[in-house]
Amino acid sequence: MAVEIHEEEILGKAYDARLMRRLLHYLKPYWWQVAVAIVITIVYSWMGPVRPYLTQIAIDKYIRRGDGAGLFKIIELLFAVTMAQALLRYGSAYLTQWIGQKTIFDIRMEIYKHLHNLGIKYFDRNPVGRLVTRVTNDVEALNDLFSSGIVMAFGDVFTIIWILIYMFGLSASLAVVTLLVLPILAYITMLFRKKVRAAYRQVRLHIARMNAFLQEHISGVIVDQIHNRERRALHSFEEVSGKLKDANVKSVFYYALFYPGVEATQAIAVGLIIWYGGTHLVPESVLQSNGLTIGVLIAFLQFTEQFFMPIRDLSEKYNILQTAMASSERIFKVIDDKTIVPEPDVPLPLENVEGKIEFKNVTFAYDDQNYVLKNVSFTANPGETIAIVGATGAGKTSIVNLLMRFYDVNNGGVFIDGVNVKDISTAELRKNIAIVMQDVFLFSGSVRDNISLGNNKIGFEKIEKASALVGADDFIKRLPKKYDDDVKERGAALSVGQKQLISFARALAYDPRILILDEATANIDTETEQLIQEATENLLRGRTSIVIAHRLSTIQHSSKIIVLHKGEIREQGTHQELIALGGIYYRLYQLQYKEQERLGQSRVPPESLKRLAPSRVMK
Repeated sequence: MAVEIHEEEILGKAYDARLMRRLLHYLKPYWWQVAVAIVITIVYSWMGPVRPYLTQIAIDKYIRRGDGAGLFKIIELLFAVTMAQALLRYGSAYLTQWIGQKTIFDIRMEIYKHLHNLGIKYFDRNPVGRLVTRVTNDVEALNDLFSSGIVMAFGDVFTIIWILIYMFGLSASLAVVTLLVLPILAYITMLFRKKVRAAYRQVRLHIARMNAFLQEHISGVIVDQIHNRERRALHSFEEVSGKLKDANVKSVFYYALFYPGVEATQAIAVGLIIWYGGTHLVPESVLQSNGLTIGVLIAFLQFTEQFFMPIRDLSEKYNILQTAMASSERIFKVIDDKTIVPEPDVPLPLENVEGKIEFKNVTFAYDDQNYVLKNVSFTANPGETIAIVGATGAGKTSIVNLLMRFYDVNNGGVFIDGVNVKDISTAELRKNIAIVMQDVFLFSGSVRDNISLGNNKIGFEKIEKASALVGADDFIKRLPKKYDDDVKERGAALSVGQKQLISFARALAYDPRILILDEATANIDTETEQLIQEATENLLRGRTSIVIAHRLSTIQHSSKIIVLHKGEIREQGTHQELIALGGIYYRLYQLQYKEQERLGQSRVPPESLKRLAPSRVMK
């Protein structure tokens, strides 16, 4: 988790032109909607200062002269401007939110698609929680930038520009006096930016730590409950959550100082307007075109209120911008990752697959240094069942990973029907191979959907037939909705054995030419194992199969058994040949037989262990 936290600590720049250009690229499909939104925002921002200007006219031209008819016309204009502003505000808000949602939808889909194209090696070094955060929280942070950041920032800037134009148009001297507070405002804003940036860094850091804690402890909640660690875990979470609370409170503290600071500066500006205007107010009898009047003073008071409002809003936009820059940097780090299994330039087709598998002098390491397979060579002829056994870490699953092309070999080659798997598209390769893993993953949805995985070519009749062949239909028909019953998240409503039977039915429904069983019966009870073994002959018949097994009793009838030891093939042969050899396989078998005998589960005749040859190891 330390890696993930460190990544969150790297805040980056508050504004990065390179990242902003990449973000703006996502607005390209909606450029005309953006243009319309900007135009609406500019018009809306122009209408804001119109109201103080009309107020000045109403006071100086009509109220002071008692002209009721003229005043009524100004009131009509004010009402029309207010209504037009309301409609423009609605149109701007709706359009910007529409643009924001469309844009983040595109970004979210691009990230998800890219994640599915990344190689398994990428997921080995990136926690799931971090990736989920990228697709959810970080993308949502960009929504604020697109929907209420970029376009609205235009509106705030143009509002300030329009106000300044109106102010200097009415009275340049009073406008200069009003703007004397700008140095104070600039200092307050600069100090706020500096402090809130440091506070924001701490908030992001503690959010990352809390997410890491939650992911770990929710996933391991059963361990906490078994060992009565609930109170201890609660205390640890209280500490982590408390630090996040303190960081947020500190951030709020700076906002609590900034807003009153802006309001105090505004109050000073109002005081300067009243002081200067009061001392330079021109009586009506000597009023000139450029003189200060009551109407001008009141208009300036309204201008001042409108002038400081977008400044406060821009401080919020700065926070949105900072969040978006940090989130976009992490998002683009995912998108730019090239940990993929390269597709061949001209993929070779696999037609009429026979299922011959060849490993030729294969050497492989996950980190390009510590080799888990060393010069491995073997052949599985069409229709043969090859079993692979060995201690944990011997390299059994690595063989499956290379055959499925989740990873590529460092040296040597893997071939199907004489074609190097590197020359076959991954889609073409994997549609001819089915794999049943030890840890079965079921998606939320019905039993039917988990067997077909949404493949429209697999009809209900085929699903029922596959389930019957592996013995899964018995328990499926006892479910309340049978094949339409919801298995819930990760198959929580089913037992381990039932989930495994569904995975067997899934593999059979796809009718592959090559079948891989990766310790598929390791977590199954004896009764379910016997049920699966009865269906295995039908499952394997006519297919080339690779069976990785921990229980040696499940592979005795394999065409060939390969014994891996520290990444090397040490023994090969049938069950009887390897028992007679008296090497590694014999010792593994003897240990398992003794354990089964102790538990009263032995199904192996003791005669098979008599008169064995001396131990020999294949070099």
